[in-house]
Amino acid sequence: MNQLNDNEARVHLYTDLRSGLWVLIAAILGSGIAFIDSTAVNVLLPVFQRELNASITQVQWIMEGYALFISSFILFSGALGDKYGRRKIFIIGVIVFSFASILSGLAQDIQYLIYSRMFQGVGGALLVPGSLAMINISFDDKTRGKALGIWSALTALTAAIGPIVGGWLAENLSWRLVFFLNIPVSIAVLSVLIFKIKEDKHLNSKKLDILGSILISAGFGLIIFGLIESSDYGFTNPIVLTAIPVGILCIVGFIYHESRIDNPILPLNLFRSSNFRNANIISFLFWATWNTMFFFIPFCFIQVFGYTADKVAISFLPILVALFIFSPLSGFIVNKTGIKVLLFIGYVTIGVAYFLLASLDINSTYSKDFLLPIILIGIGFGITVPPLVSVLFGSISKVHSGLVSGINNSVGRIAGLFAIAAFGVVVVNVFNFHFDSYLEGIKLTPEIEAIVENERVKLGGLKLPESVDKQTAKQILESVKLSFLSSFRIVMLICSIFAFIAAVLSFLTLDEKKLSSKND
Repeated sequence: MNQLNDNEARVHLYTDLRSGLWVLIAAILGSGIAFIDSTAVNVLLPVFQRELNASITQVQWIMEGYALFISSFILFSGALGDKYGRRKIFIIGVIVFSFASILSGLAQDIQYLIYSRMFQGVGGALLVPGSLAMINISFDDKTRGKALGIWSALTALTAAIGPIVGGWLAENLSWRLVFFLNIPVSIAVLSVLIFKIKEDKHLNSKKLDILGSILISAGFGLIIFGLIESSDYGFTNPIVLTAIPVGILCIVGFIYHESRIDNPILPLNLFRSSNFRNANIISFLFWATWNTMFFFIPFCFIQVFGYTADKVAISFLPILVALFIFSPLSGFIVNKTGIKVLLFIGYVTIGVAYFLLASLDINSTYSKDFLLPIILIGIGFGITVPPLVSVLFGSISKVHSGLVSGINNSVGRIAGLFAIAAFGVVVVNVFNFHFDSYLEGIKLTPEIEAIVENERVKLGGLKLPESVDKQTAKQILESVKLSFLSSFRIVMLICSIFAFIAAVLSFLTLDEKKLSSKND
């Protein structure tokens, strides 16, 4: 096992789940509000597009703005926790996240909502790494796997509840309540953190890497900005042509900077551990597909198959049930079955699920075509997360728990960022290709052509005025559904390939002997 040569402070470790219950509660609720908010908003995206008259690019920014700021600051947040205390940074994160949630709930237009979501991402970056870090630092080796399994199950449960709660509230009350519900949960988390948990002494005394944080934030921000804006303006647009290369240069500069300083925000020698390095690659592939699935399925269900937001929410229930069953089961049996076996089975299961989703057609029904892949996704997710987290934490010294947690979460967020941005480009281009071919068979007046061209940026959310005759409107809207479904199938097929690659990498690249070593 590869570890850094740091002198670790002696801390009290909980030897059973009951004695460390308050740590588990704080970690689960704290990270849960970030996860539930993220997945709940996924279901609301078509609602935002309709009620706030948003384009597909603006809708992307609602998700990407949040994910971008989490990804950009999560490494710095992990380092802050390692230096000043995970509990302290966790508390600040909950407060910032709560205030940003209120601003999001009060948003009156799409731009305001995008900006408030970015601010919410800052809060999420401060609180998410602390949850895993506190578990890793608080439990002994025998109990840690069980604690991670329970954390994984219940945070996954909150993530799965998100679409259900969000869809029901949007359809029956107001989407704004999705953001306001974070407040009572935040109060509960703060109460536990302040009155029941003491600050750990397992801290890192090194200086913070401010320049590294700026470089990586600017790098990812510019690349994602360029990818998303290319959907509207194309890759030849001067802004896009400038943003992406400059972003790449920032990332290169970040790597160069990290290799030359004594206090890097991302110590590159962490990646000398083959398990840590390969687990992060596998994690990237997995989270790329997970975020893509949660982003595009609500659009497909609502805009192609005519589901309401609350019906979409109910359709995600099987994921919730599967996660609840298989996440803790995975955490409890991982030491008996072996991590590689669990990861391989889990990712193959996910790959099969995405492949089934890639075979949908316009006549598909939930019970016949959606239910099985939805269940398989939940099973696969439940099986893979606890062992993968165990690999990541088991490869690196405990003194860097916050940093490892930050890297783990950052990889997931960055994967989602790039996936949604890149797949958004795929969806737009595949949609336009098929839509143009369908429109060739429909006789349109110049006026209707102008309306269609103006609305096509909304993809499946395209609207036509009542002045368009019913027959023509029916043909156009049917073409919209077929075109979006074609793009959705392509994206799910790519996700399936990614999942199968993750399965192969898990089996071939992770060292079982090193995995059996303990993080002493």
